[in-house]
Amino acid sequence: MIDVAYANITFVETQIRAGNGPFPVNLPMIPGNGVGGWLDGRRVVASLNGSGGYAEQAAGGEVFEVPDGLALDDAVALLADGRTATLLTDAAAIQPGERVLILAAAGGVGTLLTQLALRAGAEVTGAASHFKHDVVTSLGATATNYELKRPGRSSLVFDGVGGEVARRAFEALEPGGRMLSYGLASGAWADISAEEAGARDVTLVRAGRPTREHTERALRSGLRPVIGQRFALEEAAAAHAAIEARATTGKTLLVVQGE
Repeated sequence: MIDVAYANITFVETQIRAGNGPFPVNLPMIPGNGVGGWLDGRRVVASLNGSGGYAEQAAGGEVFEVPDGLALDDAVALLADGRTATLLTDAAAIQPGERVLILAAAGGVGTLLTQLALRAGAEVTGAASHFKHDVVTSLGATATNYELKRPGRSSLVFDGVGGEVARRAFEALEPGGRMLSYGLASGAWADISAEEAGARDVTLVRAGRPTREHTERALRSGLRPVIGQRFALEEAAAAHAAIEARATTGKTLLVVQGE
């Protein structure tokens, strides 16, 4: 059993709790797919196969040792989002000088995608709500709002929003551009067909499934996760409400025992 210090919260968990999740669940269930804490005296993080993380102890799952020099809360913040960001940037094969547009750039995955794209030598613009622009610019990217009135032509779009915002980002892609959709913060996936993309010479890139290697690389990447909010375990409902209200930045963690 893992003695839980921190539990990861994802947007999908808020959807599941509200009855709008992308897959069916068997009730009763304890939310939480990722935790960090101690197992036999070792600092570890673990993916829990979908549930069980909002607890003082968690069992099973895929366990990773936390590298020396990485804080335990940062490791939890990298567990799901770092894995996803690493997978997406691998699939995108970013080239130096490309113009990259990241939607939901102030979120958990978005802040990490921003760092990885900048490392690859891209010119990065991050779309976020106006009050979150400071988060985007603090990472070294240019901030824009979701109207995308002046984003310029993009070579590559990372879409964590979907809906009409994704549509506007697609229309701002240059011929030969690429788009990776991985989230639906708007409540709907990007409604862009392969035929429509092909007519504009745009490639819709599918990233595939993450592997253990993606998580291990994220934990050793030197990425700086943005932990915007921390809530006590008994405040999990308030944490979900904040995420659903789009009032959060970066990663939101539940502090169970802390360090």
